[in-house]
Amino acid sequence: MAVLSFEDGTIRIEGVDSELPGVEYDPRSQTHRGPAYRYRQLRETLSERGIDYEDRVLDVPSVAFDSAYELRSYQQVALEAWHDNSKRGVVELPTGSGKTVIGIKAIEACSSPTLVVVPTIDLLEQWHRELRTEFSTPVGRLGGGTQEIEQLTVSTYDSAYLRADELGDRFGLAVFDEVHHLGGEGYRDIARLLAAPARLGLTATFERPDGEHETIAALIGGRVHQLDAADLAGEHLASYDIKRLRVALTPDERDRYEEAQGTFTDYLQHSNLTLRQGSDYQKLVLRSGTDPQAREALLAKQRARDIMLHAEQKVTTLERLLDRHRDDRVIVFAVATDFVYRLSERFLIPAITHHTPASERREILDRFRDGHYSRIVTANVLDEGVDVPDATVGVVLAGSGSEREFTQRLGRLLRPGESERALLYEVVTENTTETNIAQRRR
Repeated sequence: MAVLSFEDGTIRIEGVDSELPGVEYDPRSQTHRGPAYRYRQLRETLSERGIDYEDRVLDVPSVAFDSAYELRSYQQVALEAWHDNSKRGVVELPTGSGKTVIGIKAIEACSSPTLVVVPTIDLLEQWHRELRTEFSTPVGRLGGGTQEIEQLTVSTYDSAYLRADELGDRFGLAVFDEVHHLGGEGYRDIARLLAAPARLGLTATFERPDGEHETIAALIGGRVHQLDAADLAGEHLASYDIKRLRVALTPDERDRYEEAQGTFTDYLQHSNLTLRQGSDYQKLVLRSGTDPQAREALLAKQRARDIMLHAEQKVTTLERLLDRHRDDRVIVFAVATDFVYRLSERFLIPAITHHTPASERREILDRFRDGHYSRIVTANVLDEGVDVPDATVGVVLAGSGSEREFTQRLGRLLRPGESERALLYEVVTENTTETNIAQRRR
């Protein structure tokens, strides 16, 4: 009889001579081994071949989780799609559509010890608070200075990566929030080292520019359900409009922009470099370490970018928009931290950046929620996952060409509520590379 057991992120297989998928012979232990994520596949293969086996991999009890949430129709469809795919796969829904609720109902459906993995401390605290409210069982947490493991545990990706080999046999379900992070180098090992048969990924934008979403699909299952903001706008999310406002550089800004951008493009032409993808840009960065002209080209590119993203007319336009929407709840999005603080001082708006302590961030969001503040300005930190109170107007003053970033920012506004329509402004500097950047993120 074959015997399956868990050891340091692998499945150890004794008593089997036939070839099994993903399994190799380990001369040190004189047994066969496979990565833990293949545990379910190994069981299925042994059963199909009529091979009797003793399963010592997971020693997890059945846990009764009872959630009071009632799913909306589209959430129920998403959960059923995941369940019908053998409780594996990725659900892609827009920000604000209640992906956390789907995760909670998946935990309830599996009735098994569960590990929830999240990318940030804010999300760690948010999930921990939500699970403690929803379930009576103790909730552990790994991250933010705490290392507590319970049958229901929330972990950051960093903590899960460091401890995956020892956690691998303790959970029957793994929920990966913002699952696109799982495609990052190193983080993939979290899924590889866990034996959990049931796996759920949650995200607003599954596909990664580097193609590593295919790696994620191999580790936890492919995309089983997908809706975008337009599918849910109106009935389940606020209806929305997007307005693009073009602003001009001042004559001085234009001269400085053209000079800096010209230095960059001249170098590309003379060095026969083309920048079609991220790896091409990395080659230029590496070259700048030994080539003074390449370094100057990169510095010039940064100068041009700063002029373009922080044009004075953007500030003037924001002033008009804040006056126009003085009775609305407004979130202003920028990129650079110093620009956020400049806007905060100019318009007396509370600012949230990576430098904002967690306690201060919570206080600002609480005051925004209760109406004490009607506008906030932020640099990226509210883009992903953070539970932001309802807003009706967003102003994007600067951003990347990332579709993911755009989707998340739009989702900051598209919350179920009484507002008839939400409104997102994109303020773009005309006749600069920002025009192309804005087009890509749309």
